[in-house]
Amino acid sequence: MKIGADIIGNALQDFMAGDPEATIRVYSDIAEPDLLTAAYFFRNWEQMPALEKTALEYCRGQVADLGAGAGSHSLFLQQKGLVVTAFDISKGACSVMKKRGVKKVTQTNIFELGPNRYDTILMLMNGIGLVNSPEGLTYFLERLKKNLHPGGQLVVDSSDITYMYYDEDGALNLNLNGEYHGVVTYQMEYKNIKGQPFKWLFIDFPVLKDYAEQCGYSCTLITEGENDQFLAQLTLL
Repeated sequence: MKIGADIIGNALQDFMAGDPEATIRVYSDIAEPDLLTAAYFFRNWEQMPALEKTALEYCRGQVADLGAGAGSHSLFLQQKGLVVTAFDISKGACSVMKKRGVKKVTQTNIFELGPNRYDTILMLMNGIGLVNSPEGLTYFLERLKKNLHPGGQLVVDSSDITYMYYDEDGALNLNLNGEYHGVVTYQMEYKNIKGQPFKWLFIDFPVLKDYAEQCGYSCTLITEGENDQFLAQLTLL
């Protein structure tokens, strides 16, 4: 088994080049392996979940789309007339977004957004998971202040995955002295090449609200979805 990088980027490029079956295999430390189709990143407005549609309707002013993937959200916002900058660390994803017509694309990680300020920072598909941990969330929210206009907002979704820790008898098995239960270790595989393992944060709303307020943001629950998923708005005070 080879170890490589840019697993998602390679799959997106293959789908863009005409392979409708491009599929990533996803391993984690809390569930059985799962499949993630590249096609899912290319969904249009009609194919988007209601929670994502609500998030896009909340976007205003100059928008930064973080972890933009294939650029579907950025493209929709562009069509609405908003000025959008799409950010992704994946070289392949950035190439795909440019080919799809996203006007402003920047390849970088979420902690290095440059000097520009935005009215809305958008993170969907649990994009907040990129911060890796609650401690990473604090670091991210503090750094984000220099990229938001006064009164600017972060629109983000996540999930409370506590339900995954109940056993067959209905007992909750959480290690309260260990790492926060929403930190999951993932590894992705595409075409017999595995990416490096990485940590991904799922955070429940009360914990997100607590961290946000400690960092100087107000935090409002916008709506809730399936599997304890929610959409939140963090506004810089």
